[in-house]
Amino acid sequence: MVKKNADKVDRPTKKHEYQIRYASTGAKKGWRDLCATMRGPMSETWDFLTRSPSDRTPVNYPLKGALATVTRDGRTFQRWQHKPTAKGDARIWFYIEGQTVYLEQVHTHHPHQTK
Repeated sequence: MVKKNADKVDRPTKKHEYQIRYASTGAKKGWRDLCATMRGPMSETWDFLTRSPSDRTPVNYPLKGALATVTRDGRTFQRWQHKPTAKGDARIWFYIEGQTVYLEQVHTHHPHQTK
């Protein structure tokens, strides 16, 4: 019999893939909420972000203007936005440091800052 609270096994990354980490507790909650409501698109988002997070596509691109950068620990990074679905309102803001993608903000609805 399997225990109900058995720890979940995270998907391992290949050597050339990126790791994904939370940069905030809000991002962790938002990611969990999106995974609960749109499993397929979030699985595809995971694959995209671990393989090619800096590819510019219609659903993945750097933000512009005042939102174009984020500063963490005194270092400035380019801020990206990923849309799990082309027509949906959810948005994931992230930055890349080395081989790590940091989820900064995960919005279940279109963020007011980009309207």
